[in-house]
Amino acid sequence: MQININTRGSYLHIKDEMFEIKVKCDDGSVKKYNYSSKKVSSIILGQGVALSTDAVKIAVKNNIDIIFTEYDGFPIGRVWHSKLGSTTRIRKKQLEASLNEIGLKWIKLWILQKVLNQMEFLEDLKKHRSDKLTFLNDKIINISSLKNSLELIEGTNVKDVADTIRGLEGTAGRIYFETLSMLLSDEYKFNGRSSRPALDQFNAFLNYAYGVLYGRVEKALIIAGVDPYLGFLHRDDYNQLSMVFDFIEQYRIFSDRVVFRLFSGKKVNQSHTDRMNNGFILNNEGKKLLMENYNKYLEDDPIRYKGRNITRSNIIQFDAHSFANSLIGKNDSLGDV
Repeated sequence: MQININTRGSYLHIKDEMFEIKVKCDDGSVKKYNYSSKKVSSIILGQGVALSTDAVKIAVKNNIDIIFTEYDGFPIGRVWHSKLGSTTRIRKKQLEASLNEIGLKWIKLWILQKVLNQMEFLEDLKKHRSDKLTFLNDKIINISSLKNSLELIEGTNVKDVADTIRGLEGTAGRIYFETLSMLLSDEYKFNGRSSRPALDQFNAFLNYAYGVLYGRVEKALIIAGVDPYLGFLHRDDYNQLSMVFDFIEQYRIFSDRVVFRLFSGKKVNQSHTDRMNNGFILNNEGKKLLMENYNKYLEDDPIRYKGRNITRSNIIQFDAHSFANSLIGKNDSLGDV
C-alpha cells in the first residue's frame, strides 16, 4: 500500500504502533485514518504536511520510504535507511558500464521498449476508433521507422551516439503525443509535452503521474543496489538522478495509459486542476482521482510478464534486480538488442 497525503495541515504520527493521519476538514473537524506499518510500502507527502519523528523511525525500521514532493508531484527528497542493502560491486560495474558498450546496450533496450510501448498503445486505441484507422496507422508506421533506426545504432559507448538516440527518441515522442492529443475531445487537446509548468490539464495529470513514477523507480533501484545518480544517457548534472531518468523510460507507458483513459473516459473535468505559475496543477480532487486509478493500475491488476503473473509495480522491482544482477554477471538480461 502507498499512502499519499496532500491536504495542507495534515499530520502523520504513530498511535498504538500504527500510522495515524489527522486531516483537517473545511468545516474545522478532523478525520483520522490508521494504517499498519506492515501493509505500507511507501508514504508520499505533499506540501504543508507535518510528521513526527516516531513516524520516521517506524518507517525506517520497516523499510518504508518517505517521499517529499513538490506541488506537481515531483519528488524532491526522501527519508530512507542508511544501509546500502547490497554489494558495492554492483555500483563499480555500473560505473564501468557507463563508459563502454554495455551501457549502450542497456540504453538501447530501454529506449526501444519505450518506443515499442508507444506503438502498442496506439495499436490498442485503434480497437474502438474505426474512423481513425488511417490516421493511427500512419502514425504507427512513422514511429516504427524511427524504432528501426534506433535498432541500427552501433557504437562502443553511449557518449558517441547519445545525440542520435535523443533525436530519434524525441521525434517518436512528438509524434506519439500529437496523436494522443488528436484523439481527445477539443476541450482537452494539447500542444505537445510541457512540464513545470504544465500548459494544459492533460500534461498536469501526466506530470504528476510521472513524478510518482520517479519515486517508485528510484526506490526500486536503491533496493536492487543500483546507484540512482549514475546514468548512461542522461547527463550527470549536479544532484541529478540520471539513472532514474534512464531506467524510467520503459515504464512511462504506465502513466500514459492511466491518464489517457481518465480523459478519454470523461472522468476529468475543470474542477480537478488549478492555475498556477502560468500553467496548471492538480488540486486535491485531481490528485485523488489520479492516485486512486494509478495505484489500482500499478498494484491491483497483475499481468503476464516473463512467464509469471506480476503487478506492474513489482515489474519495476523485478527488472531493477535483473539489471543489477546482470551487471555483476549473475544473469544475462540483455538478450538480443
